[in-house]
Parts: sequence; structure tokens; C-alpha cells
Amino acid sequence: MFDNILNQSATTLLSQDIIKSKLPNSILFSGPKGSGKFSCALETARILSCHNGGEWNCTCSSCLRHKAMVSHNVLVVGSGNRNLEIAAAKDTLLKQNIKNSRHLEAARYLYLRSVRKLTVRFSPVLWEGEDKLFKFAPVLESINDGLELIQVGRTLPDHEELKKILDDIEKNCEKLEFTFLYDSIPVSQIRNFSSWAHLSSQEKKKILIIENADLMSESARNALLKILEEPPEDVVFILTTTRRSSMLPTILSRVRTYNFFERTVEQQQNVISRIFHYDGGLGMTQMPESINDFMNRYLPVDPEIIKSYSRVFVETIAGGKVPDIPSIVSSCQKFEPRVLLKIFFEGIIECQKPLLFSAQGCESSAMIVEELRRAYSNATLYFQNPTSVLEELTRSLMQVSFMNKGSLRCLCNE
Repeated sequence: MFDNILNQSATTLLSQDIIKSKLPNSILFSGPKGSGKFSCALETARILSCHNGGEWNCTCSSCLRHKAMVSHNVLVVGSGNRNLEIAAAKDTLLKQNIKNSRHLEAARYLYLRSVRKLTVRFSPVLWEGEDKLFKFAPVLESINDGLELIQVGRTLPDHEELKKILDDIEKNCEKLEFTFLYDSIPVSQIRNFSSWAHLSSQEKKKILIIENADLMSESARNALLKILEEPPEDVVFILTTTRRSSMLPTILSRVRTYNFFERTVEQQQNVISRIFHYDGGLGMTQMPESINDFMNRYLPVDPEIIKSYSRVFVETIAGGKVPDIPSIVSSCQKFEPRVLLKIFFEGIIECQKPLLFSAQGCESSAMIVEELRRAYSNATLYFQNPTSVLEELTRSLMQVSFMNKGSLRCLCNE
């Protein structure tokens, strides 16, 4: 079991609980980004639905559907910035196709799953009753048409034709994620799931995977809590989070937590090599030290450039002036994908570290971090656009400086 989840002790505990039939109906995978939580959630769903004990090489009808990510008994909700993985998998498939290497079929499988990790979130079951369902349907159909051309068992086209197919799929995936996918889970999807969960199934289990479960509106959290209090007998809830402390205590009390840990540099490099067959390129002179570093190379703007705009933002405010926010937003590709905004805020946190060398500065630093949390929540939970978020953050940071007698002036680049 869990042969495809590398270097995580949680899989040993999961295997033991599954074998002994002690796995509860509601579980939480908690750990840092890039630690394999979502992949493990998908694998847990496959194992629980398997007709033959859950071994990785099982070829029962249920396992084949799960591996292809076309099972009708699994629903996935939540944002996940899937387009970075799609871009990395696309690069892998193109390289292995040119080489006609022994890893070609594995690269094809990787790519198909990377796309379906996004498209699976657009099940009509979850979007029933929403206007968006009719708007994204043509985009989803176009993606599926493209995937059909490279399905397992078909001969892949030559490099140029394959690249055109993958470019079209990638463009539509970006549109699907950036235009239609919610940053936080809406209550409507939890309610739609609840109705689906109470329908009978011929399979062993129905599974709901909630990725980034900490990013939920208050009404969605309450709706989920109500289901967890009286869950349908044949349904398993698998939640994932990078911020367990942000979860409602009442939800935490109803799930069993399996902790995922930051892998060592060597282990993460092993994952990059084994999964993406990376052997150089992307402007890197050496193997990336982390999975996140590897994925960030596929961002539309280099993370270091994003952080340079963070410095400009902070230094301008520290000098008592208003930053050119439209220019920053434009230069940062409107912070799409949303991970760019997170990198921008991380850059602000780095810039304000000199404040920690004085008592008054420490107070200002704490206030800045709190304002950043509020700003990020406004962007991810309440769908506020980046320009409005940064304008409001500017006013808040100027207020922090004023309240603390201009303490931010030490951050000026003079």
C-alpha cells in the first residue's frame, strides 16, 4: 500500500489502520506544502474502494478507474494551484517523448493525472444550481477532447503536434482554474455533496476529498460540521491542510489527524527525480532543493522578481508615500495564480525583519503580520481582487507606522 507516496511515516499508520479496519470515516492530513498530502488522499480513496486488498499493482475495475481519476465515487473540492503541476508534467512528457525513453508511459500517466487533479473539481454534482456550470462546460469539454488524443494505448503524435495539444490543454486549464475555481470552498458545494452522499452506491465507499480545508467560508465550515456530526455510513471524508491551527476546533475534534512532515532536501530531490524524471534545465544549474522550488520555476513570474516588488512596496510605504499599486499588480501578472500573492506577502515579511531589533519595532512587526493575515484572507476567502487588497494593506501599514511614531522608517532604502 501507498507505494507511490515517498518518505512519509503517515502511510505506515494509515496502512495499519486500514488493515485492522480501524480507519475512521473522517480523517485529516496535515503538513507542509509539497509533502504529498493530496496524492495520499487520492491513494487512500483508491485503497478503500479496491476489491482485492489495495495493492498498488491491482487491476480491478475500481482501481483502474481511480488511477485514471474517473471514478464516480470520489468528489474533490478546494483550490490547489494545479497549473504548476500541469506545467511540470507537460515539460516531463515532452522531454520523454523526444527521447522516446523508457519513462514515456510513466510521463504520460503523470500528465493525465495532473490535469484530472484539476478537472475532477468541476463535477456537475458539486456545481449543480450554479450559473458557472454552464460557463465552464465548454472549457472542460475542450480539455477532455485534448486528453482523448493522448490517452494511454494511443500512439503519441510527433513533438510539434503533441506540443500544440498540450499547449491548448494548458491554456484551457489556466482559464478553468483562474476564472472559475473558488479560492475558498463555498457552502453550496458542501450542501450538494451532502445530497450526493446520501444516495446509495454499488461501490464499497464514497469519498469526499477537501483540499486546503482551512480555506472555507464560515457557512461552509458549519455545513461540513453538521455532516461530520452524523456522517452517512459508507462515506469517508479526507481533509487536507497546511494550517491545522486554522481549522475549527469542533471540526478537529471529529477527525483523526495524520501528520505529514517536511522531507529532507535529499528526499525531496529524490521525489523530483523519480516523479518528474528531472535531469536539468529550467535555468537551474543544480537540482532544486525542494519540490516547491521546482514547481515555482513554472510560475509566470520568477519568485525573486515578485519579492523585489515586495521590497519596493515596503520601502515606499516606509518613506511615507503610496506605492504604485496598479504597476505592481500588472508586473506580477495580476497575482495569478494566487500563489504569487502568497510569495509577495512572504517578501513583505522578509523585508520587515529589521523591525525585530527594537521593542517598538517588534510591536510594529506583530501588527504588520496580523495585517498580512487579514489581507490574505480577504483575497482567498472573500474573493477581494489584488488591487483592492493592496490598497487596503497600504492604508493599514501606514496606520501602523503612524501609531508607532514612524517605526517603519528604518526600512527605507536610503
